[in-house]
Amino acid sequence: MNDHEFAAWAATQAGELLTEVRTRGLVGKELKDAGDLASHEFLMALIAEHRPDDAILSEEEHRGTTSRVDRRTAKRVWIIDPLDGTREFSEPPRDDWAVHVALWEDGDLIAGAVAQPGLNTTFQTGAGLSVPPPNSEKPRLVVSRTRPPTFMAGLVDELDAELVPMGSAGAKAMSVVRGVSDAYVHAGGQFEWDSAAPVAVARDAGLFTSRVDGSPLTYNHDNPRLPDLVICRPELAEAILAYLAANPPS
Repeated sequence: MNDHEFAAWAATQAGELLTEVRTRGLVGKELKDAGDLASHEFLMALIAEHRPDDAILSEEEHRGTTSRVDRRTAKRVWIIDPLDGTREFSEPPRDDWAVHVALWEDGDLIAGAVAQPGLNTTFQTGAGLSVPPPNSEKPRLVVSRTRPPTFMAGLVDELDAELVPMGSAGAKAMSVVRGVSDAYVHAGGQFEWDSAAPVAVARDAGLFTSRVDGSPLTYNHDNPRLPDLVICRPELAEAILAYLAANPPS
């Protein structure tokens, strides 16, 4: 299978495993930890078996299972978030959590998939995704359901927009791809695994992506911190970036 298909297959299989973990009677932190570990070890083994020459950058590397290939010198690096939205995962039947699998090669993202098992859907590159036409009179800005950033209030006023609360970063990004929202703007703390797969899919679907200052989102740096992003319908990009330039998020 090609890299697009492999990313989708891996994310989907990890999502099915996580769905099974949810049935084990665990709650709270035990469920979060069990899901994180199971999905991480599954994806590490899957990539090692099917793409043995590639490196891996995973959120869960601190658990001790690391890539056999040094990503700092590798030409191909899989950037994975085995469980994006642990809070939502630990609150069945919430569906706004995801699995991220992206591939970086020679300086850019070239493939990616975001599985949302709660929706029985995996969004992937290379599949001809297209964003539905706008279906709301006002722009809809998707935000964290538990920690909405303070700067969003001003952006809502500027665009005469509405807020759509949601869980994980992947679920928020895919809500723009799905046409459930029109823009996802984040500032204040993320890492490459939070956005790599969502950005790959969003770009492939024709959405605008950048950092909040308008610069490109780039990946596989020594320091994987990538704290901000914009994913939106192309027609909203100019207004959003102009507001953020005049009112930089603190």
